[in-house]
Amino acid sequence: MTEKIQRDYIQAAIGKDLLPTQAHRMADILSLTAPSDVSKPIQFWQLYSVLGQDPIVEIVQSFYQRVFDQEEWFRSVFERVGGINHHINTQASMWIDVMGGGPYYHGAEYRLNFHHTHNAMQLMNDRGADLWSNLMLKTLDSSSHLAANDPRIRTSINTFLSFFMSKYADDFAFENRSFFGETNPPFKRKLNFMKMTEHAIEALSETELSEALSERGVDVSQLEGKSAKVNKALMM
Repeated sequence: MTEKIQRDYIQAAIGKDLLPTQAHRMADILSLTAPSDVSKPIQFWQLYSVLGQDPIVEIVQSFYQRVFDQEEWFRSVFERVGGINHHINTQASMWIDVMGGGPYYHGAEYRLNFHHTHNAMQLMNDRGADLWSNLMLKTLDSSSHLAANDPRIRTSINTFLSFFMSKYADDFAFENRSFFGETNPPFKRKLNFMKMTEHAIEALSETELSEALSERGVDVSQLEGKSAKVNKALMM
């Protein structure tokens, strides 16, 4: 699922100005290895590279222990599919797959969609989404030790969950319960104008040009319009 979900998220993130328009071609974004530069966010398909399997399984296990302690109306939907170990195994496989660990989740997105439209349809509503999200939030808060060495990890997990919750809210027409916490900030590229072609510089947005020029000490308030900023960048 990594490639498909990565592609879907990038497209959505570009539309929200969270990723640059060239994100589909940027190696540091597409990579399954998290950047060592702590100023750069961890994309959720890079999480496996910093977490590995055991912490991911531990989070999923903690979540389903909470699920199976809930009232009958909620718990029974999961019980009809299988016991707690079944859900831990399948959900952990899905997380590992999406987080860059390899093709663990057999059936990929087709299986995931089938599960939600058939097995879990009873919970794909405001009431079910609210409880699911609250249980996940409690799980993440209690699992903070797993991300203690890098605060970007929790933010990336929040981004992963918020993306899927937003998707399900649209698909099943319920209120978006994306209250897991801070998500990844807009991705900022460090631009080197000297290594860029004129065409590549012209393809940058005015915001990207302004930020890159400001980082180099240029007073962009004196540059009116994009063309003036492009000309300044070409001079550097």
